Amino acid sequence: MTHSRDNKPMFVNREPAEMTAEYKSWLSELKQRYRRAQVKAVVKVNGEMLNFYWELGRDICCMSKSAKYGDGLLKNITLDLQAAFPGDTGLSLSNIKSARRWYKTYSQWITKGQQPVDFFGPNAEDGLLTMPYFFANVPWGQHIFITAKAKSLHEALFYLSQVCEHGWSRSELEYYYSEDYYRKHSSAITNFDKRLPEGESELVKQMLKSPYNFEFLQMPVSYTERDFENELVKHITEFLLELGKGFSFVGRQMQLVMPNGATYYPDLIFYHIPTHRYVVCELKVVPFEPEFAGKLNFYVSAVDHLLRGKEDNQTIGLLICRSKDDTIVEWSFEAIERPIGVAEYEKEIKQLIDNLPTSEQIKKII
Repeated sequence: MTHSRDNKPMFVNREPAEMTAEYKSWLSELKQRYRRAQVKAVVKVNGEMLNFYWELGRDICCMSKSAKYGDGLLKNITLDLQAAFPGDTGLSLSNIKSARRWYKTYSQWITKGQQPVDFFGPNAEDGLLTMPYFFANVPWGQHIFITAKAKSLHEALFYLSQVCEHGWSRSELEYYYSEDYYRKHSSAITNFDKRLPEGESELVKQMLKSPYNFEFLQMPVSYTERDFENELVKHITEFLLELGKGFSFVGRQMQLVMPNGATYYPDLIFYHIPTHRYVVCELKVVPFEPEFAGKLNFYVSAVDHLLRGKEDNQTIGLLICRSKDDTIVEWSFEAIERPIGVAEYEKEIKQLIDNLPTSEQIKKII
């Protein structure tokens, strides 16, 4: 065998050369491209395997309905696949059982009428489900855990969205589940099911939570809405982190002037980058009242008319109040045209005491 000069053995040493700014910029860009390629490759491989498990689970569920295959179907298919692909740990009996449970659980939820069926393909209502595209972004271990623990389709989709958004590992997912993360972050009441397109509403719900934890605030025992708003804006970084990933601050008390000269001031306006929509946020330091929903509906309509661009999705409203009665909120939504949600905030933010002694009183005590 002959070798060309270019293929002869050699040590690769760095050649003396100037590390120009242009080269450094190009190198940095190449590293980013390679990392993105690695991530895409992993996601693609993960997606192909997940789709295999999904279709395997679907086939087993369909074939199990026939008496001729009997109870030995799982063991037989495991042994036959392992014989064809020896040493492949992905074809263990436990994995194949998990594939069946994975598909069967979602199929049962859909059969019971839990929405949204559009995630699972055009034949979802007929009982043949297609794996939703975003399932490919979640590792198999997390899928197994969520299917085993979730009590409803909504809860499962919630945890799936959190894994996708935050990149939770299996241990992190187990921790947040043990902390009842779903219940704590999914009790905001919304009218999204009626005011947003089917399928979109379920994803947008994941933007909101209740209660919001504002323990980073330093508030007196008696505080006004303006005090509340001032402190939140003062701690805007912590506020954005508490709202969740992807929120960008647009403005506070933006003056809205109507043709008749009337002027209004919505408390806070954000933009949620992942879902491409404005979010109007109103703050209340008192329990929810029906008129709050009407005012927020007006502000959401104004943003839709004046700020929303052609590429933006429908604006939503978020009312954060001290407490809420679920029935009052739900009845208030019946006449509301725009998509809005109502959430509470943690009440453990009163960390300063109003009746501290004055300097004169302190002197007398001393």
